[in-house]
Amino acid sequence: MRPPSVLVFTRTNGYRHDSIPDGVAAFRALGAEHGFSVRHTEDPDAFTDDLGTVRAVVFLSTMREVLTPEARDALRGYMAAGGGFVGVHSAAGTELHWPYFGELIGARFTHHPPLQPGVVVVEDHDHPATRHLGDTWPLVDEWYEFQDNPRGRVRVLLRVDEDSYGSGTMGADHPLAWSRELDGGGRSFFTSLGHTREIYADPDFRRHLLGGLRYVARLGGPSGSGTAG
Repeated sequence: MRPPSVLVFTRTNGYRHDSIPDGVAAFRALGAEHGFSVRHTEDPDAFTDDLGTVRAVVFLSTMREVLTPEARDALRGYMAAGGGFVGVHSAAGTELHWPYFGELIGARFTHHPPLQPGVVVVEDHDHPATRHLGDTWPLVDEWYEFQDNPRGRVRVLLRVDEDSYGSGTMGADHPLAWSRELDGGGRSFFTSLGHTREIYADPDFRRHLLGGLRYVARLGGPSGSGTAG
């Protein structure tokens, strides 16, 4: 039996994060350790191939318009059939002119202050992406601001304490990571964390990614399958 397959997509148009190779390496290491295969591509035609055996697609620090019309249709059909989607960091700044992708991500990135330390607050300890974390999680990252607050549409997992870095504009309720159930049975997970190269070697961040992946792909293991949300 073939291991579950994950497609990691990293195409960019405009700014490109130098942490992308580190992110790809992290997903490959997680696959080798936890029994799933990883295919990395920047070719949108990969979505028009047979995605029937793909348990999850990962948009890893993608940026702006990266899909062809055919790839858009294929991704939407994959999700409508119960597929799994993971968005990491600048995935929230991807496909800005495609309304469906905004729904898939949950919120649109607008801007961020300079890279700096801050404190992440863990809201939900009963999710595969967060149950390994304590109540707070000090990190250095870009604290993404969003066009609107996704709370009410998604299950918020993490938020940032704006008082810990002092230059946020969303206020006391500033979500950073969330998951959601989609029509047709598909699942989506998004984390805005992941700017630096160093974070992809952080065991807690790797477990955060692994838990999100397990949630959307319904993969078993120590992180569990998660509950709907």
